[in-house]
This record gives sequence, C-alpha cells and structure tokens, in this order.
Amino acid sequence: MNEGPLPPLPFDLPVPSLGDWRHGNTGTEGVWRFASAQPGPNVLVTALVHGNELCGAWALLAALEVKLRPQRGSLTLAFCNLEAFDRFDQRSPDASRFVDEDLNRVWGPGLVDAPASSAERRRARQLLPWVEQADWLLDLHSMHEPGEPLLLTGLLPRNIELARELGAPRCVIVDAGHRDGRRLRDHGRFGSADDGTSRALLVECGHHGALSSRDVALDMLARFLAASGVVAPSALPPSWRLPAPGRQAVLTVTDALVAASLDVRFAEPWRNGQRVAEAGTVLGWDAGTPLTTPYADCTLVMPSLRQLRVGVTVMRLARETPASQPASTA
Repeated sequence: MNEGPLPPLPFDLPVPSLGDWRHGNTGTEGVWRFASAQPGPNVLVTALVHGNELCGAWALLAALEVKLRPQRGSLTLAFCNLEAFDRFDQRSPDASRFVDEDLNRVWGPGLVDAPASSAERRRARQLLPWVEQADWLLDLHSMHEPGEPLLLTGLLPRNIELARELGAPRCVIVDAGHRDGRRLRDHGRFGSADDGTSRALLVECGHHGALSSRDVALDMLARFLAASGVVAPSALPPSWRLPAPGRQAVLTVTDALVAASLDVRFAEPWRNGQRVAEAGTVLGWDAGTPLTTPYADCTLVMPSLRQLRVGVTVMRLARETPASQPASTA
C-alpha cells in the first residue's frame, strides 16, 4: 500500500511581495503590457499558473523593477493564479497549487462555451484575450521534486528548434501534454501545426522551493526575450544569465505512467532525468501491477507521487533524439 502523504521538502525560496505590481496596467489584475513603436511579435510571459510556483513571479518582478521595455513588438507579463497564490503557506506549499482545479489543464475548446464553474476557469477567461493576442509564449513553472530544469516544447518542430536555439537548459522534453486537460502552452494557435509564426515553451525551473529556480527563471526569460527580438540582448541585465550547459539532450516522451489507483509506490526514489539502462526494469507498482521500462536507456521525467490522484501522471518515460535528427511527432 502507499504509505500516505510524503513529508514536505525544504522551501528556501522567499515569497515575493507583489505590492502595487499586482494591479497591472491593462484593466486585468496582474497583467502588464508594454508596446513599442516598431513592428514585432507580441510576447507573453506567464508566472504563477500554479500558486505555489514562485520562481516565475520573481522573474516578472525583476523585469518590472528594471523597467524592461520592448524595442520591437510588445511584451505582456502576467501573474496568473493570484487567488491560489494568496493562499500560499511555506509550511504546506502544495496546498496552494490551485483553488478548485489545475489552471494548466483548462485551456480546451470549451473554455468559453462551458460555464465558468471554478476559480481557475474564471481566471482563465480573464487571461484569454492576452493569451490569444500573443505570438510567443514563455510559461514559467517549477516542480514538486528536486531535479534539474526541463524545457517542455510539445511536439511541434518549431518549438523544438527554438529550444535548441536557446541552448538551455540541458534537458529538452518533447511531449504531447496530459490526459487530464490541455495546457496553456498548447492552447489555440500555440498547438496548431498549421501556424508557422507562433512559439510556445514551458520551463520547469527546478524544485518549487529551491533558490536556484529563481536563477533559472531569469536566465530563461533573458534567453527567450533575446531570441524573440523584442528586447535587445544589450538591454537585458547580464546578471540574469547563467552559463549554458555543454550539451542539450532532446528527449521524446514515449509513455506516461498514469495512476489507476491511489496505491502507487516507486521501487526506488527515482530522480528527474535519471537514465535506466535495462528494459523491463521495475519502476514501481500500481495496485500491485508492476510498472516497468519499455526499452533500454529509458530516461525518467518528473517522477513524483506528491499530487497522487487517480488519473494523474506520476512519471513519464523518454528516449533521446540525436541532435542530428528531428524529434518524432508520432
């Protein structure tokens, strides 16, 4: 049997004070937009999609405090799930992930047509105009477990190419999303193979409470803005940049281990990015049924039981795509 709730991990990242930055300048709480006089893409950077993922809020605050402005196009900065963030408690950080449901699972076609039956759906409708105006999206997140940062591209080659252009972090994850709802990164044109101009990336900057997650969020913000062309590299604070990894690994997710019961346990304390050499290795059990690696040299992506519910993905399995080959979209 599963042994019950896991003990909380250390949470060293301070809680940011949004102060007057909470109000925004658009009429939508928490949303700031700055436009230049020169043509260029509309870039949207989002933070606090989950109320306990603080690193992105620190990055947006840094951009606001240095009065970062676009030289081309426009820049929109959005503090998303403010209602969940208001409930954040460092003694129980996972409790403020959302209020009623995960804000990063509601971005399907029914968002506007169906009743706004939760705090997250109401907030998504407020954010929707800014999302649908955007050409480029950077969605800043953090993770339940300690581990190296991940850049999640989705399946579209244009986003994989952008990840390689950014050059960080080391692990690039090519994945199709979650069974339990559509992510912001996959909404509308961001998830369309027919749209050649949009770009959308989701960054998992490290563990929620790690000080390093704030550093990764700033680094990825700087890299993304420079790549978009809306902000000149010379206008970005040099202190935001981290050294690039020596080599990126593009990892295509082939399998998702989804909890069929509440009786899920791992065979070992698996680490994010850990490579398992042998096919058939037992990773854990779901109500007694073994969960195994389907092939050799299998990389484990975000293994965690901290949000265990029936239907939740507890681990994804991936294999590396050689840099000389395009990632599969199968």
